[in-house]
Amino acid sequence: MNKQQLASRIWEAANRMRSKIEAHEYKDYILGFIFYKYLSDKEMKFFINNHFKKEDIQALSEAEIDDVKFIKENVGYFISYDHLFSTWIELGSDFDVSNVRDALSAFNRNINPSHKKVFEKIFDTLQTGLSKLGDSSSSQTKAIRDLIQLIKVIPMDGRQSYDVLGFIYEYLISMFAANAGKKAGEFYTPHEVSLLMSEIVADHLKDKKEIKIYDPTSGSGSLLINIGQSVAKHIDDENSIKYYAQELKENTYNLTRMNMVMRGILPDNIVTRNGDTLEEDWPYFEDNDPLNTYNPLYVDAVVSNPPYSQAWDPSNKESDPRYARFGLAPKSKADYAFLLHDLYHLKPNGIMTIVLPHGVLFRGGEEERIRRNLIEYNHIDAIIGLPENIFFGTPIATIIMILKMTRNTDDVLIIDASKGFTKVGKKNKLRACDIKKTVDVVTERKSLPKFARLVSKEEIRLNEYNLNIPRYVDSSEASEKWDIYSLMLGGIPENEIEDLHEYWKAFPGLEEKLFIKGDGPRTLAVDDIREAVKTHPSVIKFVESFKSSFESFEDRLRNDLIDGFESVKITNEELLLSDDIFARFEGLPLVDKYDVYQLLDDEWTNIAIDLEILQTEGFEATKKADPRMVTKKEEEVQDGWRGRVIPFELVEKTLLKDESDHLHAIEDRIYEINGTYAEILDGLSEEEKESEGINEAKDSFLSSWIVKEAKKLMADKKKGYLIPEDSFEEKVLLINSLMMEEKQLKSKLKKESIALHNKTKTVIEGLSYEDARSLLEAKWIAPLLASIHSIPNAILDELVTKVRSLAEKYKTTFSEIEDDLCETEFALGSMVKELTGSNHDLKGLAEFMSLLGVE
Repeated sequence: MNKQQLASRIWEAANRMRSKIEAHEYKDYILGFIFYKYLSDKEMKFFINNHFKKEDIQALSEAEIDDVKFIKENVGYFISYDHLFSTWIELGSDFDVSNVRDALSAFNRNINPSHKKVFEKIFDTLQTGLSKLGDSSSSQTKAIRDLIQLIKVIPMDGRQSYDVLGFIYEYLISMFAANAGKKAGEFYTPHEVSLLMSEIVADHLKDKKEIKIYDPTSGSGSLLINIGQSVAKHIDDENSIKYYAQELKENTYNLTRMNMVMRGILPDNIVTRNGDTLEEDWPYFEDNDPLNTYNPLYVDAVVSNPPYSQAWDPSNKESDPRYARFGLAPKSKADYAFLLHDLYHLKPNGIMTIVLPHGVLFRGGEEERIRRNLIEYNHIDAIIGLPENIFFGTPIATIIMILKMTRNTDDVLIIDASKGFTKVGKKNKLRACDIKKTVDVVTERKSLPKFARLVSKEEIRLNEYNLNIPRYVDSSEASEKWDIYSLMLGGIPENEIEDLHEYWKAFPGLEEKLFIKGDGPRTLAVDDIREAVKTHPSVIKFVESFKSSFESFEDRLRNDLIDGFESVKITNEELLLSDDIFARFEGLPLVDKYDVYQLLDDEWTNIAIDLEILQTEGFEATKKADPRMVTKKEEEVQDGWRGRVIPFELVEKTLLKDESDHLHAIEDRIYEINGTYAEILDGLSEEEKESEGINEAKDSFLSSWIVKEAKKLMADKKKGYLIPEDSFEEKVLLINSLMMEEKQLKSKLKKESIALHNKTKTVIEGLSYEDARSLLEAKWIAPLLASIHSIPNAILDELVTKVRSLAEKYKTTFSEIEDDLCETEFALGSMVKELTGSNHDLKGLAEFMSLLGVE
C-alpha cells in the first residue's frame, strides 16, 4: 500500500488501541516507539553496510568497548542486539514490558558525547509513561506488543525528499492534533499553514548557500522541518541548513528532536533547547565551557506559532535587548513578546513569519506602542489574514505577520486570505490554490482587487497605526444592484451589462450580438443564449487558441512523468508544471490561473504517490498487486487485492472492458428490477397495501410470503383458475418472477465479480511495458488534460448563466406584475361571489372582497 494508505491504517488501529488514554498523551507512546524502531533499523543498516555478520551483531554488548565506540562514533549511539526493535518482535510471546524499560535505560548510557544534545533523555516521556498503558505488567506488555506489531510494517529504508516515515509521522501528529481538542495547539501547526509560511521564507532565502532557521516555540518540529524542505528546493546541498529549536514542554520538545532526526537531518545541524523562550533566551552556552560555546544566535529566518494571548511576566525586562527598542507586551498577552523575541534573532537580511491572533493588529495600550514602533522602524513587511477555524484547538481567525530586519520599502502589504478555504470535517483548510495565490502576491509584492493592497506608511499613520485588515482591503461580495427604471418599464440596464466588460473585451462583437442597443435600457437580441455565445466567431477563436496552447502539453507530461520517471524531482515537478501551464495561459483572457493550479494539485497528489513508488521499486511496481485489508469486527482481514500503482477499476475499464460491461449490465438489470418493485408498490390500492405480503412501513414486499402465495396461485392456475388482469394476484406473480430473477442475477454477479477480480490481478501481474505505460497515461495524464480542456466550457457556461440571469431579472416589469395581481384578484372575487353560506360567513367574505378592492 502507498504511504497514505499505510498511515491511515496505522492511525485507525492506533486510535482503537488507545482506549481511554487521551489522544495528546497516546501520541507520545506510538511516536516514541516509531522513533525507537527508526534508530534500531538505522543501526542495523550500518551493520550491514560494514559487513557485520549476524553472529557478530548478536554477540555485541556494552562490554565490547572498541566496537561500541566505533558504532557510537558513526551512528551516534549504540543499541545492543538484545535491545533492537527487531529482537522484540522475534521474542514473540516471550516479549515483556521489562524489555522496553531495559532498552531505554541502556540507550541513555550509550549515546556518543557529540550527540548528547540530540539524544539525551529523548525517551524520558515514553519511559515514564509506560505505566499508563495498563494496570499491570501483563496489560502493559500486551499494549506495547500490539503497538510494535502495528508499526513494524513502516519501511525505514530508501529516502525520498518527503519520505514514507516522515509522512506517516506527520500524518499521525496531525490526526492526534485533530483529536486532542485544546491540547492540539501545543504541538502542531496545520500542514497547509506551515507550507504557506515555508514557501514565503524559502523565496526570501533562495539565493543563500548556508542557512540558519529557528523556531522558538517548536512544538513537534513540523513547521521548522517544512521550512527546511521548502528552502532545500532552491539549494544544492540540503545539509547546509542548520536548525535551531526551543520548546517549553518536555514531551513536545522530545517530539521536535525525534521528528528532525527521522527526516535525515544531520545531528550536527540540530541545535535544540528545552526551556521557556521568554524567560530563557539565547545567547546559548554550555555551563562547563561558557566562553567557547557562547552563541548569541542570529539566523536567516525565524518561524513560530506561539500560544495565543498567553500571560507572561514582563517584570524587570525593560532593559532586555529583545524589547528595549519597542516596548513591553502587557502581562495578560504575550503575543508581542514572542514577536519581538523572533525579530531580535534575525540577521540584517533575515525574515520572520509568525502566527498571531487578529487582536495584535488593533489592540491599544502597550501593544499599540509596540505596533507603532515596528511600523516606524520599518519592520512589518506583510500581514496575511487567514480563515477562521483553521487551527486545531481554537476556532478564532488568525493572521500571519511577516517581518524583516531591513527593508528597501516602507509600505505594508495587507492580504485578506480569509475567504479561500475548503471545509474538511469540522475544520476549514487552505487549498493548494489559496497557498499559491498568497505566496505569489507576497513574493511579487503586488496589489490584487478584493484580496491584497500595498498600504503606505502615511495611510497607516492616518489610521493611528490600526492595522485591522478590513480598513485596507474590502473583500466583501458586491451587493446585488436593481435598476428602478428597468424594474418599472423593462429592459436591461446598460451599467449591469457593462459589469461583464471582461467578457466583451475577450469576445469582440459578442455584446452587440446578444443585446439590442437603443437610447435606454437594452433588450435581449437572441432566443437561445447558449447557442449564440458558443457559435460566435470570437468565442470559437478563443476555444481554438486555448486548444492550440496545450497541443504539446500531453507530450511534455508523457516524456517527463512516464518516460523520465526515474529522474523526476518530485518536490519540484509540480512547480515546473504549473509554470509551464501559466506560460501557456499567457495572453488567454478570463482564465483564473489559480483555479487551474488547483486542478493540477488535485491530480498531482496521486501522481506524486505513484512516482515515489516507481522511483523506489522500479517500473515493475506497476505489475504488483497487494492484499486489500479491511477492518471487520475490529480486526484487519484481507478482502481481495488492490493494484500497488495501477487500479483494478482502470484495468477492468480498459483491458477487460467486455467482462466489465457484462457485469455492469447485470447490475443495471438488478437496479431496474428494484425500480419495478417501487412502481408496483406505488400503484397498489390502499386495500392492497394492507396485504400480509407488505411490511409494516409499506415500502417493500415480504419475499417469504410472496413465494408462498405465488406457489398457491400457480397451483390454482394449473387447475384452471383464471387470474384477473391487473389484479393483486397477477402482481404477486410478477413480483415473484422478479424476485427469482434478482436472486439468480445476484448469485451470478457475485460469482462473476470474483472471477473478474482474480482475472484483473492476473492481468496486472502480466502487464507488458506498453500496456503499463498506457495505463499510467490513463491514470495520470488523461484526467489532468480533461480538467484543463474543460476550462473554456466552464468560462462560457458562466457567461451564459450571467446573461440569462440578467434577462430573467428584468423580464417582468412591476406594471405587468400589477396587472397580473388585478386579474387574479378579479378572478378570485368572481369565484367568491358565487359562494353561499350563513350571514356570519357572508359578512366575512364581504370584508375580504373589500380588501381585494372588488365590488
